[in-house]
Formats: sequence, structure tokens, C-alpha cells
Amino acid sequence: MSNNTDAYVRQHQTRLLDELKDFLRIPSISTLPENKPDVERAAQFVAKSLQDAGLENVEIIPTAAHPLVYADWLHAPGKPTVLCYGHYDVQPPDPLDLWVSPPFEPVERDGNLYARGSADDKGQMYMHIKAVEALRAVTGTLPLNLKFLIEGEEECGGASVASYVEKNPQKLAADVALVSDTALYAEGLPTLCTGLRGLIYMELEATGPMRDLHSGLYGGAAPNAVYGLIELLAKAKDANGVIQIPGVYDDVVEPAAAEIESWQRLPFNEAEFLKKEVGSTELTGEPDRTVLERVWSRPTLEVHGIAGGFTAAGAKTVIPAKATAKVSMRMVPNQDPEKIIEAFKEWVKQNTPKGIVMEVRVLSSGSGLLVNPDHKAIAVAAKAFADVLGKQTVFVRSGGSIPIVGDFARNLHIPTILMGFGLPDDGLHSPNEKYRIENYYQGIMTIAHFFEQYGS
Repeated sequence: MSNNTDAYVRQHQTRLLDELKDFLRIPSISTLPENKPDVERAAQFVAKSLQDAGLENVEIIPTAAHPLVYADWLHAPGKPTVLCYGHYDVQPPDPLDLWVSPPFEPVERDGNLYARGSADDKGQMYMHIKAVEALRAVTGTLPLNLKFLIEGEEECGGASVASYVEKNPQKLAADVALVSDTALYAEGLPTLCTGLRGLIYMELEATGPMRDLHSGLYGGAAPNAVYGLIELLAKAKDANGVIQIPGVYDDVVEPAAAEIESWQRLPFNEAEFLKKEVGSTELTGEPDRTVLERVWSRPTLEVHGIAGGFTAAGAKTVIPAKATAKVSMRMVPNQDPEKIIEAFKEWVKQNTPKGIVMEVRVLSSGSGLLVNPDHKAIAVAAKAFADVLGKQTVFVRSGGSIPIVGDFARNLHIPTILMGFGLPDDGLHSPNEKYRIENYYQGIMTIAHFFEQYGS
């Protein structure tokens, strides 16, 4: 059957691309209040597409922020159920002057489709819907049971979907979740992501004197909030990037030998990574770890910004009363965010410079997780991917975090297949975001193959 669905995709590729372009023209920017009507319009577009593909019980679910869209097709008794997740909201397009063509007017160039949301995540999420359309057009039915949950807040925190998943475990019950919001490791190389890091995001506020003081009159006796904050943060890691907070590495599980072996086979070039992706003079981090280990399977601590004191033009000699820093820690699977937060707070208490009062505010936290690569659905996905792209599927991890995957694991007790078709240079969240047009077609085919093989 798969060859027939492939033929269907090839036969209708112009229309399939035109429909995606219509979707991309909707500026569904979830972070900007003025785009709320566009976000609503995108939700309606998704609902209609699900209906047209033959899914049932399609509903637009209002939330405190942006609507969720649900649909299902449950007429394959005894067959597995797959929960398809994606998001229809996009990042703001700024800075606009760096776009070669307008962000919400999709343009084809060099085999790519340029538009905001093309890869993240409209182009990828839409493939799931079109795979259903292709299967139904060719066979008149579907080989397994499907549920769709598409959200409009992924780019602004995803609070609504998290609470919906928590409250509706029966409605969303499935054997496995399918998410296409990641990338191939390299062009033409089928890639499944089996691990994600968790994230703790914090704000540190340092208070010194009761108000900004004159540095001539008080310098040498009064504590300086900016300096106190710098002094504290400088102790958090050593020169090799090893985190100095006691207990941070206690629960870190080393990657399995098979995983390390498969990472060594990836077409990774450290010099290229340094030059093209990082663009600094040197890479940093634990010297006894490979770069992929450092970004995929080790905890990190980063400072994202520091504010305080006087930074305008000219001179003003003050000892700042207050300073704040945004700090995050990435955690690997098996680490408990609560435990790490407690360890961090205790470390801050022990290491705050004298005269400074330090407050730690936790803005968000979520754990890392690992999907068992031997799970039946993962094996089927790897085969479907290899069938369409003609190469052996590789397993990678991501250094980033996809909170929904944790929500599915915690509340629905199901693993998630992270089967993305983006490319490392797609420019997500950046000007000139693109999606390779051939990957869009191959994605529809691969997902149809996966549904068919998992159903059989």
C-alpha cells in the first residue's frame, strides 16, 4: 500500500504545497496580543484541515489564552492508537529588515520554502494531517486509531496544553505520541530523537545597600550588588565548565555504550561546528567529554543576562543597591528538578558574599527524559524512515527541552516518537526561516508508512 500513498503524494504535490502556503500566510504569533485574531484563524484552519482529511469529533477548545484543536478517528478495534501533537503558533518575525522576502508571504527559493513557521512547526505538523488524507484517499480507511492535539501556545510557554493533558488522560489515552518538531541530523539522514534535557529557569536578585550610594563616599565599605552577583556566579563553574554545586552530578546516568557508538558514527565535525554554528575562538566545557556528550547528555548552567547599576552614556559613580541575573540549568534524564533547585538554593546561601542578600526565584522547571529506543513503535518508526529516505535511521538526543514530551510521559504514561524533518540550518526563530520542500513530501510519505506498518 505504501507505494500507493507515495504516488498519491507525488501526484498532488502542487496542491499540498499550496495548502501549506495558505497556512503559512496566517501570522499566528502567539506572544503578541494584537495577533490574537490571527491565532484564532490558524486554529480554524487546522480544524477545517482535520475535518477535510476525514478525522472526526473535531473541536476547537477555548483556553485562558489560545485555543487547542482536537480530533480523532477510532474505528480500528484491536489496533494501536497514536496521539499526534503539533503547534500552529509561530515566533515573531523580527528583525524584519533581515528577511529576504516577507515572513508571511511564502516564497520558493533553491528547493526551500521561506516563511515564518515553515519548519517550526506548521510545515511539520501539517504533514501528519496530509498523511491521514493520503491513506484515506488510497485505502478508504486508516490502519490504526488516531488522536490529534494541536496547540497555539508552544512559543509562549504552552501552559494551556499542559493543564489539558493533565486533566484529560482518558480522552487522550494512546499507545504512543508522535511529534514532528525536530530536525534530521544531516540532509537525507533519517533521524529519531530519543532524549531531551530538562530545564530549570531562575532569576537571582542581589540586594546590597538600601539605595544606590556615591562610590567616593562609600566605596570600600559598602557592599556592591552587581559585584556581589558576579562574585557568586563566578563560583558556580570552574574553568573547565564543571558545575561546582554539590549534588548536581549525583543522578546523572551515562549514555549506553550503543548510544555513544552511534554518536561516533554521525557526520559531526568539531571544527565546522565551531566555525559555522558557534563562531567563537574556542569551544568550552568538560574537556574529557566529546562535544555531543556535552550538549546532549551532561547538565549545564548558563547565565542569560545581568541587569543592574549604571550603563548609560557618560559617567555616574554609584554603588548599585540591586542587581538581577537570569540563570538556567539544563538537566539530563534521571535528574530530579526539585532536588537540583534545593541544592542550588543551599549553594547560594553558603556562597553569597557578605553584605549581600540574595533571592532565588524559580520561573519554571521540567525534567529531562529518555525514550527507550527498543520500544516497538520506535523500531517501526525507524524502519518507515529508512524505507522512505533509503538510509539507516540514526538515534540522537537533543540538548533542548520539549515540555509536552514530559507531560505525555507523566500524565499519559506513553513514550513520544520525535520524528522531525527539519534541517540544522532551517533558521528556527530567526529571519529567513525555511523548510526543504522535498522534506515536506517525504515527511507525509514517512508518516503514512509509519501509520501503516504500526497498524499491521
